[in-house]
Formats: sequence, structure tokens, C-alpha cells
Amino acid sequence: MRYPKHNPAWILTTLLVVALVAAGCGKKTQQPDFTASAEPDKILFERAMADIQERKYDVARLTLQTLLNAYPDSEYLAQAKLAIADAYYAEGGTSALTQAVAEYKDFITFFPFLEEAAYAQMRVGMIYYRRMEKPDRDRTNARLAEEELQAFLLKYPNHELSKEATQRLREVQEVLAEGDYRIANYYYVKGSPRAAAGRLLELVDRYPLFSRADRALWMLGDTYDRNERGEVAAQYYSRILSDYPLSEHVDKAKERLIALGFPVPQPKPEALERMQRENEMAREGGNMLRKFTGMLKTGPDVSMSARTGDPNMSPPSEPTSSVQILTPGGTSTVGANGGSSAGVAVQTVTPMPQNTAASTSPVAVPTGAAKAKKDEEEKDPDRAAKKKKAEEEKKKKEESSSKKKKGIRRIIPW
Repeated sequence: MRYPKHNPAWILTTLLVVALVAAGCGKKTQQPDFTASAEPDKILFERAMADIQERKYDVARLTLQTLLNAYPDSEYLAQAKLAIADAYYAEGGTSALTQAVAEYKDFITFFPFLEEAAYAQMRVGMIYYRRMEKPDRDRTNARLAEEELQAFLLKYPNHELSKEATQRLREVQEVLAEGDYRIANYYYVKGSPRAAAGRLLELVDRYPLFSRADRALWMLGDTYDRNERGEVAAQYYSRILSDYPLSEHVDKAKERLIALGFPVPQPKPEALERMQRENEMAREGGNMLRKFTGMLKTGPDVSMSARTGDPNMSPPSEPTSSVQILTPGGTSTVGANGGSSAGVAVQTVTPMPQNTAASTSPVAVPTGAAKAKKDEEEKDPDRAAKKKKAEEEKKKKEESSSKKKKGIRRIIPW
């Protein structure tokens, strides 16, 4: 049925068609409203977040920096500061990650009581973790990762990220311990026990969760045993039995203890439980495919890291072991800490006291000896002069040697 143009029904139909066509057209993107009621700091922050999502990191950081400079009292101040660090972190690369560390540390300094401070501390540790190299290469980033992750766990032990931080710290300490172990094993096989012990002593004390800590203890015990220090060797054999009861070195350590005449300790319940749990989790580092692919990776292989147990939380500068001091005359004293600490062999060399006044002051000598010396000088003056000159030269050599040895402390296994 056709409607005349002046008919109201026709006019209504035309308006409906126009409305439907308009509704079908695409919507235009709304532009930010820069009026006084538009909250420009919020607009800047949201625009920067959108740029980060689109990986426009330089543009996002410029926008966030504008927000910080233009609106110092903005409610988005802390979020903007953290977002700048996140933008560097997401960008990656050596330069960007270095800048991210500085930004995260600035955030912790300015906003230490915010919940995001823990997140920033964790990110700092993870940056060094990501830059960590293989055990036989530079250890700087691994050391820094250990330090920052320890700081996180000490500051925020109950944080939701603490579980992840604990595992990452185990992995970092596995890499550090592996580096020391490789060097020690080289010297041990080469037949240089002094150099091997220098690495092993710190390893077994600082990194008890190391995947080859039991082997390191066996090497130390064998080193002391071969150098006739059975009482020290027995400490390390005992630690294998008590702290690593499922180790393949248990039987050999037991035989050595019996041969040396020392008691055989019982395994610690917590150590046995830990090793059983580790075996159930089945460390994956042993298969050949993983080893081959690990050679192609730029970072370290952490698949052999422990999955249970508490990592070491003390910094490397703090000694945590007992000390064995070797004194002249072949005697030694061993300080033990609970019976399970490592004995560190240290030789202390003290300089010869220099007393210049002693050479000019009169020395008390028996009357008979003085008379015999005087008679000898009268009979053969040249011989007495030569003897006196030889004594002076000997004294000079001793003084020179004592100066060189001043303050030296040597770590040796015997």
C-alpha cells in the first residue's frame, strides 16, 4: 500500500528508516575531555597505561613524567612512578633493566609503606635474576640477585610473593654453589688440595641445599684424611650421614668414620624428610636432552635446584662456620658449632717484633760466656768481625721476611 507524502504514516516510516541507518553507522572514538571537570591527571595516566599495553614505552614514560611534573599532588603519583619502572622492565635490554632497577629503588625510597613496595623489591631481585649468567662466567648479577631476594624475604616474609622469592633464591644459590664446585673439583682432581679446600669450605657451609653438597663434603673429608687430619675429616663424614642420609656417599663415609675410630651419627629426621620430598619431586636436570638444550641457552640451567628447604639468608661477609686454627708445632684447635659446622683451616702468621732499642741496649750474658767471647776476639779479630757481620746480615733477612709476612692469613687444609 502506497502512502501519500503528506500522510503522517509515511512521515513516521521515513523517520524510522533514517534512525535505523544512523544506528548502523560505526561509533567514533571518544576523545579525552580537557575541560576543568575531566581530571586531566587521570586522563594522562590512562593514556600512558594504554601506550604500555601497545608497547609504546617511550611515549608512555614521557606521558607519566608529564603527570609527575604537572600534578605533584595527584592521587596517581605513586602509580605513575611505579608504571615508569614497569615500562623499563617490560622493554627489557641491558640499559632499560638498569634504569628499571633505579626507578624501583626510588619508588621504595619514596613510598616504603605502600603495599607496592614489596612488589618493587621483588622486581629488583628478578631483574638481576634475569641477567644472571652461567656458573662458570661472571657472578656479579647472581650475587646481586641473592642479595635482593634475601632482602625481600627479610622485609616481607609473609607476602604472597614470598614463596616465589624463596624458590628463586634457591635457584640463585644453586648457580653460585655450582660455580665454586666446578673450580674446587678441578683442583681436587688435579691434586691441589689446598686450592680445592679453599672453595669447598665456603660452599658446604653457605649452600647446604646445593644439589652436590654431599659430594663436596666427601671431597673435604677425603682431603683432610689424606693429610692426616682425621679429627677434622670426621666432621665432614659425619655431616654426610646426618644431613644427607640418602646420599650415595653414606656407605663410604661410614666406613671412613669406623676406620678413624669415630662414632657413626644418626640421620636428622628433618634432613631425611627433606631428601625424601626432593626425590619425590624428581629433579629434572639429569636427562641428556635437557643438558644439550642447556648448552644453547645464554642463562644458567637451574633445573637441579632444590624445591624444599630454607635457603641461606646470611650475606657472604658473615662467617657461619667454626674455625680450625693451625698453630706452630703441629697442634690444632677446632671450634665446632653444634657438631655440624665446617672446620676451616687457618694458619696465622705473625710478624717478628722489631725492637731497634734492643740492638743498642746492653744484653745480660753469663760471665763465662762473655769472657770466652772476649778471649776469642783477642785471638782472632778478623774471625770475630766476620761472625758479627754474618749475624747482622741474618738479622736483616729475618726482619725483611717478617715485614712481608705481616698480616697474612692463609687458608690451608693441613
